[in-house]
Order: sequence, then C-alpha cells, then structure tokens
Amino acid sequence: MPATLLHTHRVEKPWGRHSLYPGFEDAPEGGAPIGEVWFQEPGDTTPDLLIKYLFTSEKLSVQVHPDDAQAQARGLPRGKDECWTILAAQPDSTIALGPKQPISKDQLRSDAQDGSIEQDLDWVPVKAGDFYYAPSGTVHAIGGGLTLIEVQQNSETTYRLYDYGSERELHLTDGVEVAHLEPYQPITSPGPVGEGRTILVEGPKFVLERWSAGEHAVTLPEGRTGWLVPITGAGEVAGVAFSAGQCVTVTGSETVSLGEGGDALFAYPGTTRL
Repeated sequence: MPATLLHTHRVEKPWGRHSLYPGFEDAPEGGAPIGEVWFQEPGDTTPDLLIKYLFTSEKLSVQVHPDDAQAQARGLPRGKDECWTILAAQPDSTIALGPKQPISKDQLRSDAQDGSIEQDLDWVPVKAGDFYYAPSGTVHAIGGGLTLIEVQQNSETTYRLYDYGSERELHLTDGVEVAHLEPYQPITSPGPVGEGRTILVEGPKFVLERWSAGEHAVTLPEGRTGWLVPITGAGEVAGVAFSAGQCVTVTGSETVSLGEGGDALFAYPGTTRL
C-alpha cells in the first residue's frame, strides 16, 4: 500500500508521565505513567527504522548501543544510531552525550560501578526545537522533563552502564567494549533546502527532514519506506488522513498535503536526501 497508518502502542515506564503532549490522551491519574509511544507496522514486520515519542519525568539509565558490525557479530540484524527532536523541555532539562574528557575503558567500567560516571558525562542543556544525533557507541542518558521524538535504527539492543542504584541488570562488559571514549562531536545539520523543508540529518543510517505546512512531493525507490510523523496539524497522503500523535508510512511516489499550522518529521533509510 502507498500509505499505511501505523498502530500506536503506549508503553508504561516508571520514569514516564501522566501528562503527555497534544495529540495524545493523558494517562489516567492513579494509573501507571506512560514513558513511550511506539508506532508499529501491521503484522510481523521488521522495518529499518523505529519511531517513538518519549515523555520523561526523571533521568533514564546511562546506556550505549553497538554499531552494525558489532551487532551482526552477535547475530543481530543491525546496530542503533538514533536521534532526538526536542518538542518540550523543562528549564533545567539535560541530555548526557559522551564523556566530558577522554576516558579509558578501565575508568569507564570503574566509574559505572561506583556511580561517578554521572560526573564523567557531558550533560547538555536542551530546549524545545533542539536536535541531537547520537551515533552508535555514544554513551548517553536522556534527562527528565522532556518530550521528544526518537528516530532510530530498528534495534532494541541496549547496553546499560548505570541505573542510579536500581536492581536492573547492567551490561558493563559489552557496553564498555562498544563505547566511544572521546567527547561527543555534534553533527552539523544541512538546514533548509527548500520552502517548508529542512534536513536535520543526512546519513549515515537514515535521513530526517522537518516539514512545515504545504504540499510535499516524495519519490521513494522500490523497497524503501518513509515514515511521516505529524507533530502538529493534520493532512493527507494517498487517501490516508493523519493528525498529530499518529505516524504514517509512505512508499512509491506520493504527495503529502500538510494543512495549515502543520509541522512534521519525515524519515527514511539511506545516506542522501531524496
């Protein structure tokens, strides 16, 4: 099908929230908080990308992901590059991205064990509108008070290095082995490339665009899928209507109509823009 409205899957998390974001129904008071909303294709599929919303009330664990080669050496399909588009943030919200200074494997392991890894990391202040790309191997932790959209390679392989004293399993051997030991180097986004179209990241694993209201023509090569994520507003593609809080996959050549006040992300695998 040229366009498919994906299933919305709400995920309860202890670090989640009851108050979510426009387009989503709040979690009932007294019930479990919602930390993530995933968008999933019908049936038993394993697409290249996975799209999530995250709603955080406290810091997530310090973690790292393997790259493609490291994952495939373990019999896994792919590694996990990911990126975050910040939609809302409390004034003191931060994301940890890599160590502040170069660090050895031995020190990373030791500091993860005693908790001083928190002081090793570069906690970057974030605000609505910010964008961060975290290649696999980046030691990171998403802070509290954030609403964001995560676009990632479709892998749930996570090596947890530190979890603030909780009893959840850590993966120090695997995590230290794949971790980048130098400070994080942010990417430079290509920026605007046409009316209502901005490229946030262009490869190596996927391209992410941000669109404003208007008509957006896309032509995807055979076998390639695009993910349309309306942040605000509503629209239509290939006879499928969509609105904020939803996600639509697109294939082939189609025109996306994004209505007045619309703001959307469009993601697709590859190294270069369409």
